[in-house]
Formats: sequence, C-alpha cells, structure tokens
Amino acid sequence: MRHQSNKKILSLRYDQRRSLLKSLAQSLILHEKLTTTETKAKTIKPIVEKMITRAKKQDISAIRLLRRSLSEVAVKKLMKLAQRYALRPGGYLHLVKLPSRLQDAAPQALITFTE
Repeated sequence: MRHQSNKKILSLRYDQRRSLLKSLAQSLILHEKLTTTETKAKTIKPIVEKMITRAKKQDISAIRLLRRSLSEVAVKKLMKLAQRYALRPGGYLHLVKLPSRLQDAAPQALITFTE
C-alpha cells in the first residue's frame, strides 16, 4: 500500500523518472520557462525551488550538491538566478495553466520564474 506517499510516480520506473525530472529541471533553469503537463510541472516545482534555496548559500558544498544533479552550465545559470532571488524567502516559480493539448487532451501548464 502507498499510504502517505507524496511523490508522483508519472507511470515511470525509478531511473526513467529520475532522468526525466533531471532533464526538466535543467531545461527550466536554462530557458527560465517550460511548457509541460500539469502533473510534471507540479512535480518539478518543489525540486527546482529547493535547488535555488541551496544555491543561495553560495558555498562549495552547495555547488557540489548541485553538480550531482545538474550540468555545469545549469549550475552556473542557477547561481545567477540565486543571486536574483537573494532577498526572497521562497516562491521562486509560478505555474500558469494552459489549454489542454489537442492530441491527447492532456492538461498543460507553463512554469516560469517569478520576477
């Protein structure tokens, strides 16, 4: 039974899900916006917000922890984003619902960084 499990499975195995979330996080950080399904957007939002909070510390241990899950280019971009949100206590991302996709009627969402 899956009592009190808050993770979204996304109908994927663990390694596939981890790879998908890593690539979504990198795309969001590099392009600063991402259009995807609502479920994936809601899943990636707390992950990226925790990464930004960790990057705000600007120390070597935070950089090493971020390098484990992101590419070098994404880490550098994330450090610049962290400086932009230095005084903000949280809520770095904004989720906007979009019309459903025509092919399969999947609910879409746009996830962007707040200003």
